[in-house]
Amino acid sequence: MSAVPLRPRPCDPCDPPGCAVLSLPPDIDFCNAAGLLPLIMTAVEHHSAGLRVLVLDLTATRFMDSQGVRLLDEVRRRLPGRARLRVVAAPKGVPSRVLELSGLRRDVPVYDNLAEALRQESGAASGPGSGSAA
Repeated sequence: MSAVPLRPRPCDPCDPPGCAVLSLPPDIDFCNAAGLLPLIMTAVEHHSAGLRVLVLDLTATRFMDSQGVRLLDEVRRRLPGRARLRVVAAPKGVPSRVLELSGLRRDVPVYDNLAEALRQESGAASGPGSGSAA
């Protein structure tokens, strides 16, 4: 089963309060999507007390199919309370294109890089994916 590493670690000073960042594997498809959901939700439960934003980092993900879209939608629906999902995906990468074609970009903010997504959390950016191809 794939690991979903926490990055940055919650104790690192660069991790904004109320925000968790998870890096997803190089491939998200039929073979691993179902196994990723419990790993992601365990990390969410670990941060549940003050979690406002969950950032899923897809910058290392080279391939994602409809199972990846389903995974992201399921995570979004299962987030507790007022917590929100954000996704980071390389603008010209396969995951970004899949998110666009599936329509999930309408429901989940997609950012070009992690710094942009975290800057948005602190209120310093004006919107998601300012440099992305939409």
